[in-house]
Amino acid sequence: MHSNFFLKSFRILLFPLAIVYWLIILIRNKLYDKNIFESTTFGLPLICVGNLSVGGTGKSPMVEYLVKNLKDNFRIATLSRGYKRKTKGYALADERSSALQIGDEPMQFHLKFPDVPVAVGEERMVAIPQLLHDKPGTQCIILDDAFQHRAVKAGLNILLTDYKNLFTRDFFLPTGDLRDLKASYKRAQIILVTKCDSGMTQEQKKEITEEIRPVENQHIFFTANRYSHPYHILRQEEKMKLSSHMEVLLVTGIANPRPLKELLHDNTRTYYMMHFPDHHIFTIDDWKEIKKKFEAMEAKQKIILTTEKDAMRLVKFGQEIKDIPLYVIPIEHQFLFNEGEKFLDIVTGFINNFNLPE
Repeated sequence: MHSNFFLKSFRILLFPLAIVYWLIILIRNKLYDKNIFESTTFGLPLICVGNLSVGGTGKSPMVEYLVKNLKDNFRIATLSRGYKRKTKGYALADERSSALQIGDEPMQFHLKFPDVPVAVGEERMVAIPQLLHDKPGTQCIILDDAFQHRAVKAGLNILLTDYKNLFTRDFFLPTGDLRDLKASYKRAQIILVTKCDSGMTQEQKKEITEEIRPVENQHIFFTANRYSHPYHILRQEEKMKLSSHMEVLLVTGIANPRPLKELLHDNTRTYYMMHFPDHHIFTIDDWKEIKKKFEAMEAKQKIILTTEKDAMRLVKFGQEIKDIPLYVIPIEHQFLFNEGEKFLDIVTGFINNFNLPE
């Protein structure tokens, strides 16, 4: 509690830097708006999944949701920056790829959807032609975390904002979490309010919609997190269920572990957390600390729990973890108010409006 108060106080002191940051992104956006900086378009459907802030709003689960629902009807590919990877430039995932080479989220996409091309590249304007050269039959590319990357213009922008940290109530880095102008939301065709309570009411939906103020022809949807049964990190067929008798050591290197903490608070006896920086590359010393903390827990029924993203960076300790109850919890978007079909109709309609390659 005290550290959180200190952090907030410290960020307020950085207010002058936030004003400088706001000025820089204001000028940059104006240059794009006036076509002084050019945005490149491509002759195929590009779907961008992004946000206006740093931190977790659920972009990776949304990319997975799109791939899962589109891959049987279209030849889909994904393109990510490959954040925190140890390599540079363009790369296409293959059987030799690792999280260190392509990043944890692209590695997660590749393992879940091995038949879907997964590429990484910092410069998307350069990476897209390379991806199309490698996979010439591609009919649609999903751009992961590319909303503020205006060098490439996507035809369909899906903008995510966390229900408990709406962009409308945020401020610019480093005082707040915004990395783009609030007004940039108008460039999106779809706004997704994520991490809502599953019992959200129509009145709450109306209040948030009025606060965001969607522009003409802009669609707004609401999703909640849906967790599946955790599976063992090395043996996916080995699943378990959280219970009120269980003690859990939550190990995360994600930006926003709050929903997971709430899940464990409601469904387990108690939990402890080891929170590492976002996209943290786990070392063997980290694993020794995790194991030491776990062994000090006295409950008979105890597990280590982590996210799918973190699992991509922990699985390398194969021998060390094979006999440890280290489980991974999958997460996906659940559309509220029965609007999932409407959302997919908009997305598939956008793709079908192009003359797709056979």
